[in-house]
Amino acid sequence: QHIYTYTGTILLAMNPFERLPIYSEVLMAGYKGARMGAQPPHVYAVAEAAYQRLTKTSQSQSILVSGESGAGKTETNKQLMYYLAWRSKSSGGVETLAEAILQSNPILEAFGNAKTGRNNNSSRFGKFIRIHFDPKGGVGGAVMATYLLEKSRVVFQGPSERNYHAFYMLQAGADGGERKAL
Repeated sequence: QHIYTYTGTILLAMNPFERLPIYSEVLMAGYKGARMGAQPPHVYAVAEAAYQRLTKTSQSQSILVSGESGAGKTETNKQLMYYLAWRSKSSGGVETLAEAILQSNPILEAFGNAKTGRNNNSSRFGKFIRIHFDPKGGVGGAVMATYLLEKSRVVFQGPSERNYHAFYMLQAGADGGERKAL
């Protein structure tokens, strides 16, 4: 149940394919202000290191999340965003803006994620998120760019695969007449 380890300054994660009790604000607090390696390997440590470098140097920081389908990239990105939003609030950032950025995830997932043979919530697009921080370390805004949407999925899905979640949400929410028309 220890899914993280380091290789140098790179965090490696193994998708456990189950929910583990390893994400919470209580755990986040243990990484706040800690240097990389002072706490057990965790995605929070990577986010904290980037946050510390950003606030100390005022220079842009990048975190790259990479892996094959089903590796846990979407969940890892969510945890990075939760940590950075939490960290910015603890530094006097605007809570509503950080929360608004986090709340955009389900909308993006509805229109860009689908069930595949290996993953029930597979992202079928790429996403680049630029978070802007104010001089005090609070979230000041964000810009998101999406790319490489798998358009062919709209008209064809392989065996044991599904279309984008939004189509099933529309069907579930439609009344009888609307469902029949669709």
